[in-house]
Amino acid sequence: MNSTNANWKDIARLRETIQTAEAIIIGAGAGLSTSAGFSYSGRRFKENFPDFIAKYGFSDMYSAGFYPYETLEEHWAYWSRYIFINRYQNPPKPVYQSLFHLVQSKDYFVLTTNVDHCFQKAGFDKQRLFYTQGDYGLWQCSKPCHNRTYDNETVVKRMVREQKAMRVPSELVPYCPLCGAPMSMNLRADSTFVEDAGWDKAANRYQNFLRQHKGQHILYLELGVGENTPGIIKYPFWNMTHQNANATYACVNLSEADIPAEIKPQSIGVYGDIGDVLREIAPQRQTPLRRPTAG
Repeated sequence: MNSTNANWKDIARLRETIQTAEAIIIGAGAGLSTSAGFSYSGRRFKENFPDFIAKYGFSDMYSAGFYPYETLEEHWAYWSRYIFINRYQNPPKPVYQSLFHLVQSKDYFVLTTNVDHCFQKAGFDKQRLFYTQGDYGLWQCSKPCHNRTYDNETVVKRMVREQKAMRVPSELVPYCPLCGAPMSMNLRADSTFVEDAGWDKAANRYQNFLRQHKGQHILYLELGVGENTPGIIKYPFWNMTHQNANATYACVNLSEADIPAEIKPQSIGVYGDIGDVLREIAPQRQTPLRRPTAG
């Protein structure tokens, strides 16, 4: 019996709730992109970073990003490849597209800690997205001396094409146009993270969406959120569900779908791969889910 069959009743309830909810707020974490095939270790890491693995013994993409490289040329040789495969390439599995097909006709909003831009590439409305933790496609001043971000696509693709011996050409190393400090990624790692004008507008749109649907039959759909930053999605979703008797909280996660006792009657917890679960509740699936048989 696979994980989705083991949750057949909850999957059926989730399908019905998606259909009947007046609004849906999607809270997406790293598990959603992992389900789509964006793995930061294993084969994908080995195929794209064999030289860095051989030199430093790295075991995964994420930890290698924190290494204090001796030169900015080597730093950006690593990071340009990292950005390219995680921001400018599409994930190998159409999980985000499946999610979009489920909610595109609904009044939805997306709150996500993911920084890989997969939602917009799958067709989600940019005005309905709030990337709280930044974007692999943006640079900022490392100090930072001002609250502005810069698109990096053109330069990153040149870095990938032109790097040699684990170094990018020195003329491609990015520096702040105002103060001359090295540029850094627009990722929330510490207090230097820049919340630019676009970030502020997205935050306001999210708060407006919450106000507009207060007290309604709203589905808080949490997908692939772990315990690294529960204060951004998980805990607020629990609290808002508890405060609204008409709300439903649903969590789909491979290993972390536990639900507090206080909101259990209003909640749906599904343990399983997100892509598998979305296929089970897809609109084109005409036959009702049946109870799995043993054997």
